[in-house]
Amino acid sequence: MKRLGLVAVLAGALLILPLRQDVGAASTTNTAETYKELNLFGDVFEKVRSDYVDDVSDDTLIEGAINGMLTSLDPHSNYLNAKNFTDMKVQTRGEFGGLGIEVSMENGLIKVVSPIDDTPAARAGLKPGDLITHLDGAQVQGMTLPEAVEKMRGPINSEVTLRIRRTGKDPFDVKLVRATIKIQSVRSHLEGDSIGYVRITSFNEQTDVGLESAMKNLKQQAGNKLTGVVLDLRNNPGGLLDQAVAVSDDFLDKGEIVSTRGRRADDAQRYNAHAGDISDGLPLVVLINGGSASASEIVAGALQDHHRAILLGTRSFGKGSVQTIIPLPGHGAMRLTTARYYTPSGRSIQAKGIDPDIVVEAAKIEHPADDASAPAKKTDGNKDDADNAGDQATVDPSVIGTPDDYQLARAVDMLRGIALFGGRVEN
Repeated sequence: MKRLGLVAVLAGALLILPLRQDVGAASTTNTAETYKELNLFGDVFEKVRSDYVDDVSDDTLIEGAINGMLTSLDPHSNYLNAKNFTDMKVQTRGEFGGLGIEVSMENGLIKVVSPIDDTPAARAGLKPGDLITHLDGAQVQGMTLPEAVEKMRGPINSEVTLRIRRTGKDPFDVKLVRATIKIQSVRSHLEGDSIGYVRITSFNEQTDVGLESAMKNLKQQAGNKLTGVVLDLRNNPGGLLDQAVAVSDDFLDKGEIVSTRGRRADDAQRYNAHAGDISDGLPLVVLINGGSASASEIVAGALQDHHRAILLGTRSFGKGSVQTIIPLPGHGAMRLTTARYYTPSGRSIQAKGIDPDIVVEAAKIEHPADDASAPAKKTDGNKDDADNAGDQATVDPSVIGTPDDYQLARAVDMLRGIALFGGRVEN
């Protein structure tokens, strides 16, 4: 197994970088003006303390000010108090209490990036792109992202009600029961006798090991006669950068995998592949959709740029920024966007996403119950009829990896076609 010795990254592809001590000349300019602004802050602070209708603690005011400064920069920068910082570290270990949903902030609302497989959120049918407007009747507007996440967490078996706004539907409520979320990041099975299917649901500390084990088992199950591999990254919200690099490296023999570029030229980092392909060069199809974010986009972008895989599905989420976690002794930590990801060809992932080579919209294959001989039909989110009630452009989590998964069926058909004609996807 390839050991890259890369810097670890926290959940949501949060790259932990050393805090620079050399602040630079830019920070010494306009010092007098800066002090004037700080005096303004002090004046406002004192006015709030003395005249606000309710008594508010100094800690609450300072924390709110810091968080306001950070969240004004972008949706991913924010302040973590000691409790939230501890919660984040717990989540990074891959086991935590909650709903099983990766979220971001959009226009003051909570946006679902992806539900995690086999969690309350996935079983309730939440979909990437859903907007959460209320939590237990309380408006999300005005909450910070950490505050909203905190409200969605709670004791195991306790209930929480989400008000959901979904494109093409009236707002509706979903009642969820909190559970212990344990993330098994890699699952696999054979499609037919010779196509390996590997699904990665997130990138945690065990993902690369799980992928290697899955590939070994698939080869054994197929009698060492695998003809192709489907790597499913749909609804995968991301995770650890070193694991995204390792997974990409598993299918590449050479070349750049991803680079990160920050404010200063000397902060740039490049991660390169090493010799060795665990699939022995078999044709590879990668499935992506609007729920594929961050680390998933690193893998998809690297394999696409190196022409190692065919990407099939719909455009990915477009989360390509790097957040540095900077501990603040005695207080918690700040999460600050410090760099962006770039694919080997130099494409920025941020707000653009990865476009698939072959666009296949989400759909479900339906098998008529009254006539087994009738051909199966597919339904998708573009038709407006009774058969398609509830179908969306993003794939239903309950369908992923099943015989009803239309995108998977198209990927398998493609690999069988390549095998039939003896083709290979070259590095």
